[in-house]
Amino acid sequence: MATVTAQAPRIALPAALRHRAARKLLLLALAAAVLAPLAHSHWPSAAWPHALTVDLTKPLANASDWVIDNRDSHPLFLYFFGYISNAVVLSVRAVYLALLAAGWAGVTAFGALVAWRVAGVRLAVGTAVAFLACGLLGMWVPTMQTLALMVVAVLVSVAVGFLLGLGAGLSDRLDRALRPVLDTMQVLPAFAYLLPVVLVFGIGVPAAVLATVVYAAPPMARLTALGLRGADPEVLEAVESLGATARQRLLTARIPLARKELLLGLNQTIMMALSMAVIASVIGAGGLGDRVYQALASVDVGAALAAGIPIVLLAVVLDRVTCAAGQDTAGQAASRPRTIGWPYALAVPVAVAVAVRLLGHLDWPDAWTLNIAEPVNRAVDWMTAHLYSGVPYVGGTADWAGHFTTWVLDPLRDGLQWLPWWSVLLIVAAPAWLIGTWRTALTAVLAMAAIGVLGVWEPSLDTLAQVLAAVAVTLVLGFATGIAAARSDRFERALRPVLDVFQTMPQFVYLIPVVALFGVGRAPAVAAAVVYALPAVVRITAQGLRQVDPAALESARSLGATGRQQLWQVQLPLARRSLLLAVNQGVVLVLAVVIIGGLVGGGALGYNVAFGLAQGDLATGLVAGAAIVCLGLVLDRVTQPTERRATKGA
Repeated sequence: MATVTAQAPRIALPAALRHRAARKLLLLALAAAVLAPLAHSHWPSAAWPHALTVDLTKPLANASDWVIDNRDSHPLFLYFFGYISNAVVLSVRAVYLALLAAGWAGVTAFGALVAWRVAGVRLAVGTAVAFLACGLLGMWVPTMQTLALMVVAVLVSVAVGFLLGLGAGLSDRLDRALRPVLDTMQVLPAFAYLLPVVLVFGIGVPAAVLATVVYAAPPMARLTALGLRGADPEVLEAVESLGATARQRLLTARIPLARKELLLGLNQTIMMALSMAVIASVIGAGGLGDRVYQALASVDVGAALAAGIPIVLLAVVLDRVTCAAGQDTAGQAASRPRTIGWPYALAVPVAVAVAVRLLGHLDWPDAWTLNIAEPVNRAVDWMTAHLYSGVPYVGGTADWAGHFTTWVLDPLRDGLQWLPWWSVLLIVAAPAWLIGTWRTALTAVLAMAAIGVLGVWEPSLDTLAQVLAAVAVTLVLGFATGIAAARSDRFERALRPVLDVFQTMPQFVYLIPVVALFGVGRAPAVAAAVVYALPAVVRITAQGLRQVDPAALESARSLGATGRQQLWQVQLPLARRSLLLAVNQGVVLVLAVVIIGGLVGGGALGYNVAFGLAQGDLATGLVAGAAIVCLGLVLDRVTQPTERRATKGA
C-alpha cells in the first residue's frame, strides 16, 4: 500500500503529458525559457535586429541595371528571350486579328457552337448572351484583346503543365522535386509574379503572357500527375499483359484514364489564366483589365463596373464550358447533338463571319451600346451622400471601415509589432508543430525568419494583421453559412449559383464594389479579401459536413441528441479535416487579395510590390515579393495538416 502511495505522484505527471500536443508545447516552452533570455540579452528591441538583416538593395539594383543595359545587346536577350517575346507578340496578334476578322457575329456564333456541342442548348444561349452583353456594354474590342491573350496563355500553360505533369506522373524522383516548387507557386499571390518578368521583357504583352503562364501552369501539372498516378492498376496490368510498350500503355491507357483530371486541370488553368490576365493589366496587358485598372486609378466606379461585368461573364462562360466538357453523364450525353459533325457545324459560324464581312458589319455597332457608367456613378454619388457616412444609429460604410480599422486592424498590427521578434517565431512554430511534424514547424520558422532577414519585418506584420483579421471574418461567416447550407437542401440550392459566380470572378474585380462602398484604405482591402475567400470556405465546410457518416448521425439521434448536439458533438468533430482544409484555403485566398489591396490603399507588402512595379524599383518589389512568398509559406504550413504526423514522432 505504501508503494502505491509513493508512485501516485509520478503517474500524475505523465498522464498530463500523455498527449503528443502537450509534449510538443512543453518542449517549445522549455526552448523559449532557454533561448528567450539569450536573445533578449543580445537584441533587447522587440523589432527584428538590424544586425540579422541582409541589405539586398545594392546587388538587386546592380542586377536590374545590368539587365536594362544589356536587354538590347546581350546574346541571351537577343537570341533567347527576344525570340520568345517575338513569338508571343506574333501569336497574340494573330489570334486578335482572327477574332476581329470573324466579327462580333462570327465570334458569338462560334462560342455558342462550342457550348452547344459540349453542353447543350441552354449553355449555348447563355454563351451567346454573354458575348452580346460584352458588345452592349461597349467593351467588344477590349474583350477580344483579353480573349486573344487568354488563348495564347492557356495553350502555352496547358502544354507546359501537361509536360511537367507527365514527367511527375511517370517519375517518382521528378515528382518529389516538383512538389515543393508547385507548393510554393500555389501560395504565391499573383501580384508577385509580375516584377521579374517585367525586368526581363519590359512592359507589354510578352511580360503579361509569360507571367500568366507561370501562374496558370501549376494546376495543370498537379492534376496531370494526379490523374496518371491514379490510373487503375488492373487496367494497366491488363494492357501490359497484351504486350503493349510503355508508350502504348501511356497513350492507350494512362492518359485516357486520366481524362477527368486533365479536363479539370484545363478548367483550373483557364480560370487562373483569366484572373492573371486581368491583374497583368498593371504591366501593359491591355484589354478589360486595363480598363478596370485605369478606372480604379481615377476612382471611376461606373467605368470599372462596365469593364468588370464582361470579365465576370467571360469567366462564367469559360468555367461552365470546361466543366461540362469534363462531365459525361448519361443525361448530358443524350442531350448533346451527335448527328452533326464538327466540319458541318463549323460551317455555321464561318458562314456568319463571311456574311457580316460582306455586309461591312464586322465591328460592333455604336448604336447598340449601353452606357452604364453614368447611372452607376450617379448611384455611387447617392451612396456616398446617403450611405457613406451619417446614417442614423448604424453609421455609414465609411464609418464601418474606419471603426474596423481603429478597433481591429490597428490594435492587431500594433500588437504584432509590439511582440518581441523571437516570440513571433515561437508563436509560428506552435501551430505548425501541433498539426504537423517538426519539419513543418522548422519550415515555417525559417520562412518567418527570412522575412526579418530581408528587412521587411514591420510591413510583413502589417500584412499579417490584415490577413488574420480577414481570415477571422471569413471563417465566422463561412462556417455559419456552410453549416446552414449543409443542414438545408433548399438553402444550399439557392446559394449554389451565387457561389458559382463569386468563385469564377477574377481577384481584380472584387476591388470595384469595395472601393464604391468603403473608399480606399486597409479596411476595403480586407473586405475584398473576405468576399473572395468566402465561397471556398462555404463550399468546403458544407461538403465536409454532408460527408459525415450517416450511421454516426443515426446513432446520435437514437440516443436522443438534439440537432445542436449532433452538430457540435458529431458532425463538426468528424468533419475536422474538411474544416482545417477550409481554413487553409481561406488563408491562401485572403493573402492573394490582401496583396492586391495595395492598389486601393492596403499598404504594407502590397504597396511595396505596386511601388516597385510603378517605379521600376527591382529591390523594393522583389524583396516584397520574396517576403510575400515566405509569408504565404508560413500561413500555409500553420494551417495545413501533415499526413505523416500520426506516424512520426515529435
